[in-house]
Amino acid sequence: MKVFLNFIPHQSHTIMSRNYKFYNPDGVYFISFAVVEWLDVFIRNEYKNIIIDSLHYCQKEKGMEIFAWCIMTSHIHLIFRSAGEQKPELLIGDFKRFTSKAIVKAIIENPKEGRKEFLLEQFRKTGSKSSNVDQYQFWRHDNHPVELWSNKVIAEKINYIHYNPVEAGLVFRAEDYLYSSAVDYAGEKGILDDVIVVK
Repeated sequence: MKVFLNFIPHQSHTIMSRNYKFYNPDGVYFISFAVVEWLDVFIRNEYKNIIIDSLHYCQKEKGMEIFAWCIMTSHIHLIFRSAGEQKPELLIGDFKRFTSKAIVKAIIENPKEGRKEFLLEQFRKTGSKSSNVDQYQFWRHDNHPVELWSNKVIAEKINYIHYNPVEAGLVFRAEDYLYSSAVDYAGEKGILDDVIVVK
């Protein structure tokens, strides 16, 4: 699906970028969230696929509109809008809580995971420092949401997201990276359905 976005300038968009809060519940946001200690968890496709399935669920059941996304080895970039009843911060909070538990469970149950004890110890160590974590902390608490208040800004962030794998030396062309929306913007079909391509 291709759309043209018409942005209404928000008076305090510069404040939003500095304070990293979801001020506008109807806004389009760029967010990044990383695994604790920037651990390279997503070198295994089975863990990346948990993210894909969870994003798809949020699209279908929670009103998440996704304009661009990319899963790197230790972090995720996402441009989204909450078009449902949930505020964007609650939507992302639910997403992070679910994926945290699901990925830790997958690591525990994966007989091929040679780094299992190391990863679990890092999650446990980080979780012990946080009062609102029972045992394992998978994600860092910060999201750094930035509201995208113009077509120029959203284009810059989309390019930034899509060229992350190129900059990291994972692929030569952005659209060759499977776990991002770059292929959708190249006119083909990516692995996540219903990405809203902004033109």
